[in-house]
Amino acid sequence: MSILNKFFGTNKEETPSEISWRKLIDLGQLQEIETLSFEKPVLIFKHSTRCSISRFALKNFEREYDFTESALIPYFLDLLEYRMVSSEIANRFKVIHQSPQILIIKEGKCIYTTSHDGIDALLLKEVISN
Repeated sequence: MSILNKFFGTNKEETPSEISWRKLIDLGQLQEIETLSFEKPVLIFKHSTRCSISRFALKNFEREYDFTESALIPYFLDLLEYRMVSSEIANRFKVIHQSPQILIIKEGKCIYTTSHDGIDALLLKEVISN
């Protein structure tokens, strides 16, 4: 492993083991997300596997994440591999595409979105309790 890979990682998709991510890979899953969001909030994490800023945001988010799936359902999107899904998320939930980006979907609508250094798992408790 090179010294740069030690600091910045690789371009390979990195999904954390601590969070039970559901991989978002298909447009049909967006309807599933909308339906599930009437039962409990759904998180979508849009990640660019080639971006060190996105990788940094993901690692910080994983470290702070403290939700069970009974409170929040997490989805993970590799937006480089699934660009059509990423574009449809922007259209369907009326958000501007950013990377990295998180969205909270509740009752079929995006109730919260942020990107880059605004991604903070600790703030989500306030967001989903409203």
